[in-house]
Amino acid sequence: MDQHILNEKITIGIVLFKEDYDVIYKTLDKIRLFKIIIIDNSFDLKLKKKIEDNFKIEKYILNKKNLGFSSGYNQTLKLCKTDYFLILNPDCVIKEKSIVKLYEKIKNDENCFLTTATSYDQENKLKYTGGLLPENGDKKFPLNLEGDVCVENTLGSCMFVRKKDFIDIGLFDENFFLYFSDDELCRRIKQKKKSVIQVFEAKAIHSHGELKVKNKLKRTFTRNFHFTFDELYYYYKNNDHYEKYKIIKKKLPKYLFKFFLNFFFLRINKGIYYLAKILAIIKFNKLIN
Repeated sequence: MDQHILNEKITIGIVLFKEDYDVIYKTLDKIRLFKIIIIDNSFDLKLKKKIEDNFKIEKYILNKKNLGFSSGYNQTLKLCKTDYFLILNPDCVIKEKSIVKLYEKIKNDENCFLTTATSYDQENKLKYTGGLLPENGDKKFPLNLEGDVCVENTLGSCMFVRKKDFIDIGLFDENFFLYFSDDELCRRIKQKKKSVIQVFEAKAIHSHGELKVKNKLKRTFTRNFHFTFDELYYYYKNNDHYEKYKIIKKKLPKYLFKFFLNFFFLRINKGIYYLAKILAIIKFNKLIN
């Protein structure tokens, strides 16, 4: 495909948080032909300079506060001026020809809302990309594909959409900070009877990066606070699975007991784990009441 067409038709949005330059370099190095918008949720001026010294970036925004996955990618899309948009994680390496495959699939299928690449690890082993929504199954096993397949949901690491469709559906729900926002988007797509297609010939190397928080206790708190809150909110929004949301809420007394027990025996990390869940439930109750 003509380079000019790629540049005029497709923008790639990437959200960073405490990113390692070597990781993001590998991703950016494969997508030089495209317009790129970067949002950095960690206000890293040194990283910005390094990237802009080596790559042409359409827009590079430094946020003073970590807005999370959903708000960050919504921010990139609102700055996009092309008809098509690729949501891409900084640790997801995809080549030009695979992006073209995603573009061609969605362009030629009016019922298709979103396309995604098939993920592999560094050793070229197939990894989980798409499958069932959380209420219908686990995200444990990759689909063994021989061709393109419609899936109920896909990971938010690589999502190719028409900009207009994504705006019309309401973007990501910004109440989700880090988890379940891709699931909830895909559930809305399914409700509109549109398809999510995992494209077999589009390949991405995704390292499924770890949380970037270095401090062990802070990492434990951050991961479990946001996962608990986002899971509660996901099932709260899903009327067909409202019971699961109520089951999670009922665990609050148990979490309180285990929090005090673990701190009494100086099992600090485990205590932080339960504290995160307690505070997430309290925050969630404030949101809905």
